[in-house]
Amino acid sequence: MPQTAAVISGIQRTVLYETRARYFLVGSNHAQTKHRVLKIDRTEPKDLVIIDDKHVYSQQEVRELLGRLDLGNRTKMGQKGSSGLSRAVSAFGIVGFVRFLEGFYIVLITKRRKMADIGGHSIYKIEDTTMIYIPNDSVRVSHPDEARYVRIFQNVDLSSNFYFSYSYDLSHSLQYNLTLLQRPYELWSVAPPLNKEEEHTQGKQDSFDIFEDEGLPTQVLYGLQNDPYYKYVWNGKLLERVKDIVHPDWLMYIIHGFCGQSKLLIYGRPVHITLIARRSSKFAGTRFLKRGANCEGDVANEVETEQIIHDASVMSFTAGSYSSYVQVRGSVPLYWSQDISTMMPKPPIRLDQADPYANIAALHFDQMLQRFGSPIIILNLVKKREKRKHEKILSEELYPAVINLNQFLPPDHRIDYIAWDMARYTKSKLCNVLDRLSMIAENVVKRTGFFINRSDFYCHTLRPDDRWRDVGGSVTSTGRLQTGVLRTNCVDCLDRTNTAQFMVGKCALAYQLYALGMIDKPKLQFDTDCVRLFEELYEDHGDTLSLQYGGSQLVHRVKTYRKIAPWTQHSKDIMQTLSRYYSNAFSDADRQDAINLFLQVYQPSEGKAHLWELPTDFYLHQKSTMALQKNRHSYTFWWSEGVLSYLPVPYDEVACENTMKTVKVKRMNQFDESVDIYTEFFKPYELTSFDDTFCIAMTNSAREFMPKAVGVDPSPFTVRKPEETGKSVLGKSSKEETILQRKTAASAPPPPSEEVISSTSEDDSEEDRDDEGSVSQRSTPIKLLTESGESGRMQELQQAMKEPYGRILAECPAEEDLLIYESLLLFSYMSTFREPMSHFKDDSIYAVSLPQVDRGSHEMFASHVMTGHGQVRALCREDILMYREYVKNRYM
Repeated sequence: MPQTAAVISGIQRTVLYETRARYFLVGSNHAQTKHRVLKIDRTEPKDLVIIDDKHVYSQQEVRELLGRLDLGNRTKMGQKGSSGLSRAVSAFGIVGFVRFLEGFYIVLITKRRKMADIGGHSIYKIEDTTMIYIPNDSVRVSHPDEARYVRIFQNVDLSSNFYFSYSYDLSHSLQYNLTLLQRPYELWSVAPPLNKEEEHTQGKQDSFDIFEDEGLPTQVLYGLQNDPYYKYVWNGKLLERVKDIVHPDWLMYIIHGFCGQSKLLIYGRPVHITLIARRSSKFAGTRFLKRGANCEGDVANEVETEQIIHDASVMSFTAGSYSSYVQVRGSVPLYWSQDISTMMPKPPIRLDQADPYANIAALHFDQMLQRFGSPIIILNLVKKREKRKHEKILSEELYPAVINLNQFLPPDHRIDYIAWDMARYTKSKLCNVLDRLSMIAENVVKRTGFFINRSDFYCHTLRPDDRWRDVGGSVTSTGRLQTGVLRTNCVDCLDRTNTAQFMVGKCALAYQLYALGMIDKPKLQFDTDCVRLFEELYEDHGDTLSLQYGGSQLVHRVKTYRKIAPWTQHSKDIMQTLSRYYSNAFSDADRQDAINLFLQVYQPSEGKAHLWELPTDFYLHQKSTMALQKNRHSYTFWWSEGVLSYLPVPYDEVACENTMKTVKVKRMNQFDESVDIYTEFFKPYELTSFDDTFCIAMTNSAREFMPKAVGVDPSPFTVRKPEETGKSVLGKSSKEETILQRKTAASAPPPPSEEVISSTSEDDSEEDRDDEGSVSQRSTPIKLLTESGESGRMQELQQAMKEPYGRILAECPAEEDLLIYESLLLFSYMSTFREPMSHFKDDSIYAVSLPQVDRGSHEMFASHVMTGHGQVRALCREDILMYREYVKNRYM
């Protein structure tokens, strides 16, 4: 039995009741066996007065309590028509409390939708919220600007990509959460209890044993509840005022970003692929208004992306197989910005402040060393060669900063820097961008390793592969840890970054599936059901993050860099570019104000300039400009104390005195509802429909991607042609787009070879970049159909017929079989034939007038027949012009 378990929140459903003097918030667990009550005073016009009733009520007790409250708040005794207690709203959790210029508001989640489950822990997306003003009308002090602040606050759409969980810490990675559970229980003797009121009762609970007289020991485990990583929590400031007042079950932390889950069926065995993106709440904002970093080392558009692979046939964290890989994107950690007052599509980049000792970069990489360990690998995708310096300015500042920081680090833990001009490679016809990215990805995954919670790697014993020996990370008795992380950036950290992250994730996915024993070698090919499913997840992930930061979906996708995107994609790219420009020019300022108000970066008060009156929010995010620093950060020992002593393992995951303070522990019975994940997930007390369960509704590789033809290899790792897949490669239902995609796929580069790909982390030299002729061109020439090709296709067709039918149908059948077939055909004809009942000679169901076919249609049909026989007609002038236009649009 496990010795530790995560504590499930005891408040998953809430009901808000109101009287004239108070709000009563009644919260219960999912089974509604335990209830808690919060009393919120409505007579205070500007203060928040909350009383947490420490008692845990049963369902009968809470009904009696509400009945007494109803009876006590009526205007006249016995008058049932004017009830003093009314039900205001039902909710699933509290987002927080906020105040502008009048009284406080409470924000509640009223609708939710399940998006994923990891080891029985459900992850929900917020679908709808409600914002309720707490003070009653008799004490309300009106302010003319209050309504405007409410509108700005509500511009942050909480129904758009905000996620929470009652039992799983979404602000931390799977590696952190499982490492926490795998620590030895002796360490918890120094950890603090969950809360103060339980501290004095814990001794009584531990001494009570119902099996003591029988001589049987009670099965006790430790319930763990750790503090979230506040960098990725978006309602931390909204809960700050009540955090020390209420029970921890009332506190529910939400993250912003993306969450998606799909099911990969490997011959019926379910493997869940989950993608979670956590957007940083520090220095958060929109594209042109938030660039670079602030004075604390927090960068703009910082997103941590984690891919989790687990065998869904076993649910438990302790008995199941789980693997994860984490990578990060974020703006270049320098003081830089772009002036948007010029209304240019690409405003010039300017460096706002000199930082000769790389102090800002040091603060940023110190955070990364604490959270991820070493090595930190930077993949810089900005342009290197430009007629007029634009993106190159950032590279010229970032590279010296990394060199300066590395001279003080030990050689084994220095920051790796990879600079690669992805845009220039894309324009070259002789270079394959994804091949180069796959080399970088292979090198990165081997350096950082990945997390897996199993130590028995039978995959390498049964199916050895040389690449497995080179995989890095930290190997422990319970599995393997990822040490270090890849940090990818371009200028916006959107299009190029998402494609690079997809290629790294695809490489890591191969190693994860290999470690779990699902494939025989750590390599995945394009155009397989597995990679198409993974690519769809990453494109949804990229579109969502791009909308949040840039105001539009991705402009350049994986298919764009594979050069198989259809012609219609170019017009869509133009529309996305225009949408992004419009959003940046006209709506980003309002969105930035809303984010600043929601995150409480700006808190309105009397006598203070209003948010919309500020010329800039620079001073809100750069706190060092408002006050002198008391403790200046060292330029040489720029890392936090204790970080280097545990490298390459991240400091946050080490069981030391500082990290143990963030974990609260409680001794519990293993059958307690607050740690029983089986009851929490399967809900045996409810009547549910199997068809409505989340695991049935999620994206399925067999249903969505596998071809529906008979006799097709059901393996999701088989390379398929575009016309064979069950779902369009583009993910669209339009027939025209499918036809166009098939046409353009003829000139697509073939998938990478199975050879071992290795590369150093050093950047290409200038000579290598200039010599484009030295790079091998990978292309597939277009071939006309020949007799040998026709015979080869017939052989493939005959072989395909033999698998489902047991014989080749092209062979001449026996004479007896022909006689049987003729007799059946004659019987069928005589039993179904009827004389026509219509009195009309023409246009009836059996006698119709032949349509008039013009000469052009006859010629077109004859041309198709000739082509089918292998004879290609001569091209006319219109055909040649059309082909020239196609070549011009595709290659020039």
